[in-house]
Amino acid sequence: MKKIEGVMTTALKEHLIAGNPITRIEALILFGIPNLTSVISIMRKNGYKIEKQWVSYAGVLRRINEVAVLQPPSNLPYKELKLTEYRWSGA
Repeated sequence: MKKIEGVMTTALKEHLIAGNPITRIEALILFGIPNLTSVISIMRKNGYKIEKQWVSYAGVLRRINEVAVLQPPSNLPYKELKLTEYRWSGA
């Protein structure tokens, strides 16, 4: 299990270094990483410059739906919600 977790964490790091942003929901859905903030914290301790910003849930849904299908509940006001997005800003 640890080996698989390491592979997925490496894939997540490569995703960030390639210039792609990531949110907690994307980390879980796309990489199977349930605790993105832990990975980000370790990366920062290792010298990676990671920036964060608020982004719309709707925008994140559009990104996810490019590679998977995610339909929020009909009563969720997803256009009004914000998520924290992390980006690598160079090391």
